[in-house]
Amino acid sequence: MANSELLINLGLLCICYLYIVIIILITGKINGHFPPNLCRKFLHIMIGNFIFIIPLFTYKTLPLNFPLFVAAPFILLTFLVSPASPLKGLTNKMAGLADVTTGGHNYGLVLYAISYTILALIFSAQPYILAAGIIPLAYGDASASLVGEKFGRHKSRIFKRKSFEGSVAMFGVCFVGLSASYFFFNYFHPLPFAPFVLSAFGVSAVATALEAISPKGLDNLVVPLCSAVIFLLLLGGV
Repeated sequence: MANSELLINLGLLCICYLYIVIIILITGKINGHFPPNLCRKFLHIMIGNFIFIIPLFTYKTLPLNFPLFVAAPFILLTFLVSPASPLKGLTNKMAGLADVTTGGHNYGLVLYAISYTILALIFSAQPYILAAGIIPLAYGDASASLVGEKFGRHKSRIFKRKSFEGSVAMFGVCFVGLSASYFFFNYFHPLPFAPFVLSAFGVSAVATALEAISPKGLDNLVVPLCSAVIFLLLLGGV
């Protein structure tokens, strides 16, 4: 029984790696055909979808923390296509992904991978908290950027590069996304509905504010880590 369970977890891990490879290949191919920012946010969102695979793993503690094994290699991969990569040949071969990676901030995706890895290390057994960190970045930040870029007419007087429209989009997507995730995660971990939704509201507000004040690129680290902690506190440490 233990061996079959381990094999199932290994199989899921292989599926995750295959998924990463496919997403990276697609991102590299569409780069140049679509605006770089759209390609980058596509990558953000698609990688963020890993939160819905985490509950399927049954090995979630060290030394066999499979969600951690999913996230950690992405740090190395994004670093190897960053400007600091010691393997310039690899960077050239993956030029499409490299262009997307450095389009917003040279190390933005590296920080995204680090955030994901930290959350997977700490909250693998509580994937809804991991999701509370990733959804605001993967979906919320992407919507803020895309909506702000296309429809942002009212710029903040304090944060010049941010728009009211983008912030509203981020808050709305965060709140709806986090609230809707209840119905998925509640299947695996019975959770109180009203406190969950209220926590989602609080996290959405905080994440939107953090996205507005964080230096470019650093929001990939600040938003997910702070959002997860805020959600944990508001939900009462459940």
